[in-house]
Amino acid sequence: MLFDLARPALFALDPETAHRLTLAALKVAPLVAEKDRTALETEVAGIRFPNPLGMAAGFDKDGEVPDKLLALGFGFAEVGSITPRPQAGNPKPRLFRLVEDRAVINRMGFNNGGSEAAARRLARRAAKPGVLGINIGANKDSTDRIADYAEMTRVMAPLATYLAVNISSPNTPGLRALQDENALIDLLDAVFEARGPDGPPVFLKVAPDLETADIDAIARIAVDKRLGALIVSNTTISRPALQSTHANEAGGLSGAPLHDLALQRLRDFRKATGGEMPLVGVGGIVSAEQAWVRIRAGASLVQLYSAMVYEGPGLPRKITSSLERLMRRDGFSSIAEAVGSE
Repeated sequence: MLFDLARPALFALDPETAHRLTLAALKVAPLVAEKDRTALETEVAGIRFPNPLGMAAGFDKDGEVPDKLLALGFGFAEVGSITPRPQAGNPKPRLFRLVEDRAVINRMGFNNGGSEAAARRLARRAAKPGVLGINIGANKDSTDRIADYAEMTRVMAPLATYLAVNISSPNTPGLRALQDENALIDLLDAVFEARGPDGPPVFLKVAPDLETADIDAIARIAVDKRLGALIVSNTTISRPALQSTHANEAGGLSGAPLHDLALQRLRDFRKATGGEMPLVGVGGIVSAEQAWVRIRAGASLVQLYSAMVYEGPGLPRKITSSLERLMRRDGFSSIAEAVGSE
């Protein structure tokens, strides 16, 4: 496989340079139609997803290649996080491969070109098919972060199939405080007011590092506010047993070591919401079997990103082809039928 040949050269580069080269290659790659897998179609928040596997936010921060990601076999692509104003993010180095652990630590800090540039870019593909999630954030130096999310909602709602409100990144100081009950209510009220009655569904992305009381409060608010879905979860600030020399770098940990924690949090939110809220399972998924476990545990959709670093661009098709087999093996006729069936 081409990726297997290119991987040593990519891994010889620092991770950010390798990432920029990957984006550049995708920009010029031909669009190849994905094989029809109607058996994997599913509906969440009124949106028809061709299959339940999505690219998580963080890969395509500025919305440069969403259609190329869909062409790789993803059922949906989530771009961002995008902030109102451009920002450089945290000082470099800020992205680390933990090869021995098949993991990544990042402390990027919402580096992106800002909403104006992203909106112009995404407006040019607005008539194209495909499910596009836009992940919105707040500027690091903002004096009113709720106002930032409201502004981002007004700008991006007309361009998005769904909006993902990201308040769970560990790399913007104080951002996770918006997960607190009163702050979250104020934030979502502002987002819904800015979106208007006819805007796209709103998803909320939460951290895995939550206490039981936080989970219960977020679940209650999510159901009460009729969110489209909860995305469970972002990267973790915890450090399970790791082998890499980069294990103690500050930032959010993703990849294989996040799997068990993210799966447990999904189960926690499934229980806390009583199954009333669609969940998007993300964190440590690298195979169809792991995606299937996440679906059986309560995820209507699943996402990945870090696994692509180690497995390459063939991974989405590999997972979706095997998901269909697993679904048939266990006697289900649809993804929706399998959700929460463990």
